[in-house]
Amino acid sequence: MLRTDDFDYHLPPELIASRPLPQRDASRMLVVHRNAQTFEHRSFRDFPSFLQHGDLVVLNNVRVARARFFSDDGRIEILRLNAATPLDWQCMVKPGKRMREGHSLTIGGCTGTVTAVEPDGTRLIHFDAIPDEQKFGHLPLPHYMQRDDDTEDDERYQTVYARRDAADAVAAPTAGLHFTPEILATIPHTAITLHVGAGTFQPVKADVITDHVMHRERYEITPAAAAAIESASRRIAIGTTVTRVLEHCAATHGTVTPHHGDTAIFIHPPWSFQRADALLTNFHLPKSTLFMLVSAMAGTDLMKAAYAAAVAERYRFYSYGDCMLIL
Repeated sequence: MLRTDDFDYHLPPELIASRPLPQRDASRMLVVHRNAQTFEHRSFRDFPSFLQHGDLVVLNNVRVARARFFSDDGRIEILRLNAATPLDWQCMVKPGKRMREGHSLTIGGCTGTVTAVEPDGTRLIHFDAIPDEQKFGHLPLPHYMQRDDDTEDDERYQTVYARRDAADAVAAPTAGLHFTPEILATIPHTAITLHVGAGTFQPVKADVITDHVMHRERYEITPAAAAAIESASRRIAIGTTVTRVLEHCAATHGTVTPHHGDTAIFIHPPWSFQRADALLTNFHLPKSTLFMLVSAMAGTDLMKAAYAAAVAERYRFYSYGDCMLIL
């Protein structure tokens, strides 16, 4: 029986990156060799040198929405998770006690009224007009950055390949933040879309990991992407979001096919990976479902040793931090 505490590790808070490096591809990269049970310290710019003939790099091309809003009086903060229509939003609300059913708030002169409180605590809010996202919306930076978003984040908290028509994620697929157009031009790649949802912020509160319930997230795979993924000899998933989509498809359909669906897959040890053959990922929070995922791929002991080495070498952690390549 695996417990959440089995996936804890010590991280000095000063190693949490609150700002990106001046250059996207200047990050360090800890390369973990599973078969040899070893790791080496490299630069992300070395990433293409680890690819072999027949490999395919699989990206998540979702775009982060300006989904964080504050009421005009500054008393209420909401995070838009979904929009059934442009006027009807599902939101996380803080503080929730101010936004019970029938209560209202105003954003940019647009009045929103709570029409329902969902079992998970989110609110359904109907607006009388659409709040201007560009003017009043903010990028929902992770709480550990301990700052508000600014103009630098407008560029750097998006991947260079993010789709303009897929701007509804509430967090970036951060492993992709290291890529530049120049590096992309040198590697074989395709992209799927996973709309990163609120589950990425949710801590694991259960003592036993199998008691944790994942949030569902929508994904899309085009015919061209599915064909490329299935024909590749080795698939390098760029991030845990891509890994979850590939493994969900393999577990559900036996193969990766053109598909629009949703997934609540929870990957943790032990796990037999069917489509994600290697993984580029950032460093994740202790006791998080994402640290459990990388532990499933590399083994918990090796992953803890790799993280300890990263701490000793003063790597930068989390969304704007350095990366790890698991081979």
